[in-house]
Amino acid sequence: MASYRTLYTVIVAFLHASLKLISPAFPKLRMFFSARKHLFADLENKTGSLPENRPRIWVHAASAGEFEQARPILAEIRKARPDALFFLSFLSDSGYSVYRNYKDAAAVFYHPVDSPQNARMTVSLIKPHVVVVMRYDFWPNHLYAAKQHGAVLILAAAVLRKQNHYSRPFVKEFYSYVFSLFDTIFTVSDSDRTHFADVFGRKDAVKAGDPRFDQVKLRSTDTGKIDSLAGFYTDRTVLVGGSTWEKDETLLLPAYLSLDGALSMILAPHDVSTANILRIENELDSAGLPHARLSALPADFTADRILVIDRIGLLAELYSIAAFAYVGGGFGVNVHNTLEPAVYGIPVMFGPRHHNSPEAEELATIGGATVIRDKASLIDVLRKLLHNPDARHEQGMIAGRYVQSRLGASAKFARRILDSVSGLNG
Repeated sequence: MASYRTLYTVIVAFLHASLKLISPAFPKLRMFFSARKHLFADLENKTGSLPENRPRIWVHAASAGEFEQARPILAEIRKARPDALFFLSFLSDSGYSVYRNYKDAAAVFYHPVDSPQNARMTVSLIKPHVVVVMRYDFWPNHLYAAKQHGAVLILAAAVLRKQNHYSRPFVKEFYSYVFSLFDTIFTVSDSDRTHFADVFGRKDAVKAGDPRFDQVKLRSTDTGKIDSLAGFYTDRTVLVGGSTWEKDETLLLPAYLSLDGALSMILAPHDVSTANILRIENELDSAGLPHARLSALPADFTADRILVIDRIGLLAELYSIAAFAYVGGGFGVNVHNTLEPAVYGIPVMFGPRHHNSPEAEELATIGGATVIRDKASLIDVLRKLLHNPDARHEQGMIAGRYVQSRLGASAKFARRILDSVSGLNG
């Protein structure tokens, strides 16, 4: 198995040198290398004075979305071990930039290039007792160095579909080695667990569920960021269009018009760039629809205007205002997060391209969500939900129960981590 790591290391070294050579011509590559230029000096400054005998837990996530799944796990650990030290690494700039000042972390850093030397340096600075990889993004040299150091390695919220690139010839052997490094593999579903057992021989993989359910529940308990907006919508029936794309908006605006002021609408587009917000405002003007941007909310704002959200970070809380939600992306590559509205016990709607989202499919199957095919079907669904409060309540209850029944994965992960550091007294 070590031969796979050796070959991998040679390939990584070649790619690193090649990409560094051409990086001046590519902004994203320039950023990748410049962000890591002083990585170890910064990490040494952050870790140098930390006490040795406190639990050290290193969590790696590819980006912000994967780290969101880790947050309820860290919250569970923090309750039991307030002395724990968390170290967070990210591959992407999006993850690092969002969480670089995460209050519960002893250090937040970009994951180094996966060379044996970098791996030994990272592990020597962090001295982890536990390493948790969220979902995917495996770096074998760092995993191996942490294993040699004596850390417990945990793969959390793993997903392994029947058709996956891991099971191709040679790639399968390499990932068999990678997965063998983990002491525990927690999967999202039974089918994921079966695939780890059948394809990679990890018959000890454990189905624990998806921590995203815990995260949306945790986030739904704190809606303080939108308290100032909620007052505008008292006694109003509100539709929140979340993570919308242009195709979604071509359905939402005519549907809103057809209901003759029977509901209020909040539009939170996927793209909040100035150019896209201006496009949306032009569409609203052309349709004769009054509107206002959140960033320039007028003093006389009322819920008769469409509120356009032109900043990120509020959508999950905005759904708490809604009577029902339309989640965008279902007319593009794939629907966005349907759990964020479902946790509030409201009906959910989305377009037909939702098959890469198991929770969207399940919500539609059990009656907690409705698949929208075109403008006419959206108008029909909205009218039914508006004029039949009992049906709206029942559909919302189904969505809410769906989330509630799947809570608890984070506690399982946390227990495994806490068991691994139980002998440490901070």
